[in-house]
Amino acid sequence: MKGLKKLALATAVAAAPFAAHAELQAMDDSTMGDVTGQAGVTIELETQVSIGEFTYTDEGTFSVKGIELGGALTSDSESAAAYADANEAGALLDQLKIDIDIADDGDAIIHVGSLQEDGEGNPVPIDWGMTADSMELEGNGDQNTVLVSNMDAWGLLGVLDIRVDTDDVGGEAGTGTLNIDTAFTVNEMNFDVEFLGIGVRGMSIEGSNAGGETLSQEELAAMFAEDPTDPSETEARLIGAAQQGFAVVSLDVYKGDGIGESSATDVLRVDVDDVLMDINVAETVIGGESIGAIGIDNLHISNTKMAVYGHE
Repeated sequence: MKGLKKLALATAVAAAPFAAHAELQAMDDSTMGDVTGQAGVTIELETQVSIGEFTYTDEGTFSVKGIELGGALTSDSESAAAYADANEAGALLDQLKIDIDIADDGDAIIHVGSLQEDGEGNPVPIDWGMTADSMELEGNGDQNTVLVSNMDAWGLLGVLDIRVDTDDVGGEAGTGTLNIDTAFTVNEMNFDVEFLGIGVRGMSIEGSNAGGETLSQEELAAMFAEDPTDPSETEARLIGAAQQGFAVVSLDVYKGDGIGESSATDVLRVDVDDVLMDINVAETVIGGESIGAIGIDNLHISNTKMAVYGHE
């Protein structure tokens, strides 16, 4: 019983800046100050990004064309327009600040937070939007396959914490780990998979407690915490975000060896600690006609390891 009380207290403290906002809430400065304990540097930012074409070329080429990134109104969806009207959002990725601190052990601690506050002085989630004209495979001749087209999406960013941990990996001096913890939503995404004749309309990615079967605080703690009765500050913050309707992703990136019997060394390793989300598609179109809705409730990915490297 004592352990459950500690869990409730830790989660309540971590979730406070979320719960104060009716649905979704960003982490506040005082919580960040408790994490870093330092003054550090703050960068305030507003921006809009346009990329004509991004390409990756091996023998053939994968390309993404007509990329736009900004605020909610970068999306052409009606839901983005309604959110913008209600919350004075625009086409800029704005009201954003980046706090940077260097801890006494050398770790770099980066927190992306919101400049905007609601009427009660609580931070408002950062709205984002993006569009892409097409994603294509291109051969050296005239061969071309359009994989995805007409992509349009928008959502909210609640938490983005990045830590460059200077602890050596595998006993190798000078190495470290990039820890990423984020909580976000995709409120609406639409796109076409042209070469398969499939259209996706009204896709959303939200937290496990945004709808369907909800998870209790204890169940979330069992997923995210090494000690469910006494979660760390980071673990409690993720539990609080999941309770407030955010999809949660926590992963570690570092240089290491291959997986299992692989003989590969010095590869890019990505270890997925936890991914927890609901995915819903309001309408799936095949052959020009809707076949209905699709839902995935309480998708949880954990204990997942990837090794990425080149080959001849």
